[in-house]
Amino acid sequence: MTMSDEMHLKDALDTLKTTGVRITPQRHAILEYLINSMIHPTADDIYKALEDKFPNMSVATVYNNLRVFREVGLVKELTYGDAASRFDFVTNDHYHMICECCGKIVDFHYPGLNEVEQFASHVTGFQVNSHRLEVYGTCPECLAGENKKAL
Repeated sequence: MTMSDEMHLKDALDTLKTTGVRITPQRHAILEYLINSMIHPTADDIYKALEDKFPNMSVATVYNNLRVFREVGLVKELTYGDAASRFDFVTNDHYHMICECCGKIVDFHYPGLNEVEQFASHVTGFQVNSHRLEVYGTCPECLAGENKKAL
């Protein structure tokens, strides 16, 4: 765990404490997994990663904890059509590049989009609460696989 990840975990645990959420070993482990994970896991991914450490934990326990984390603003639920929701630990504003072949989601940062919120508000009269940017394409691994098939 990097220093940055440790700070995110400490801040997240502090947030839970201040909102009155009890910190169980399972909650701690799920949060730590989300912070360390770069794959935007599903609840099932988290369950499978932690089931050896917590044999009595169910997928429902993971879902319930993710709901709590979402409600206190620690986690975003990413929904894409009929596929299982994926979960992202909230750090700073970032966007997602999504592979249409394998479903991999990769974070990227782009600073210029706050202007889009201001413009959208100005043009429509809406009060903007948030935005979400998703870019779709084919990841390098899937491209490499397609190239091999074509040969």
